[in-house]
Amino acid sequence: MEFLSYLISGLSLGSVYAIIALGYTMVYGIAKMLNFAHGDVIMVGGYISYIAVTRAGLPGWLSVIVAMAVCTVLGVIIEGLAYRPLRSATSLAVLITAIGVSYFLQNAALLIWGANFKTYPSLISGTLKLFDNKLSIPYVAMLTIVVCILIMVGLTLFTSKTKMGKAMRACSEDKGAAQLMGINVNKTISVTFAIGSALAAIAGVLLCSSFPTLKPTTGSMPGIKAFTAAVFGGIGSIPGAFLGGLLLGIIESFAKAYISTQLANTIVFAVLIVVLLVRPAGLLGKYVPEKV
Repeated sequence: MEFLSYLISGLSLGSVYAIIALGYTMVYGIAKMLNFAHGDVIMVGGYISYIAVTRAGLPGWLSVIVAMAVCTVLGVIIEGLAYRPLRSATSLAVLITAIGVSYFLQNAALLIWGANFKTYPSLISGTLKLFDNKLSIPYVAMLTIVVCILIMVGLTLFTSKTKMGKAMRACSEDKGAAQLMGINVNKTISVTFAIGSALAAIAGVLLCSSFPTLKPTTGSMPGIKAFTAAVFGGIGSIPGAFLGGLLLGIIESFAKAYISTQLANTIVFAVLIVVLLVRPAGLLGKYVPEKV
């Protein structure tokens, strides 16, 4: 039963990574930008939900909606002020800007909410007992896995069936050609950032529900691991981000259980290196030769 318990724990953690990775992969797939401030948007979503529950007295589900709304606006503002002026700049300039935005959000949170740890109230408490109480599954873990699957299916349908989703795919292929066909590229990229930031808010709430400690650097390591998951699965691929997140969570859970909690992160990144040596484009990524 311990194996099943660790597997479910890994799937729950991996589902959080997958939700964050979906935001990463959408932004990179369409805007070709690595938004390393994405992890800090998770932290902002956690704080907004925490304040909505503990100070405003809102129910948990409503605090999630408030957090999504705030993070959506924040994502659009970040794209408009920090990334849009660098649309034709070098990758290094965009990377440095993303790191700057990340530190700005962390220090802003430090000034607004302080450095003290906040204990986040779980959205849902209790556990499901199976096999004569030998296996306990927290309801929050089940909720996290279900939400991740719903988001994955919803995003797949959105990008394949809706007008905006098709515009996103067109911008991903060729922004210049998409603009010539009448697609508003700036609006499409802003919507992409908005969706990614809303997903970050959901991930922040689910992460804090499972690990109820909130601080200004809460989103840093999950953000890095989610980016790793996106690369692992094939960055730019929605199914790849989903698969990469789940596998990363399972690997981390088993590494902590059977090898060492101190070496778990090392093992996760070592597996990534091995996978990229074998498949440089990731598990579900496709190698596209660049014409010169």
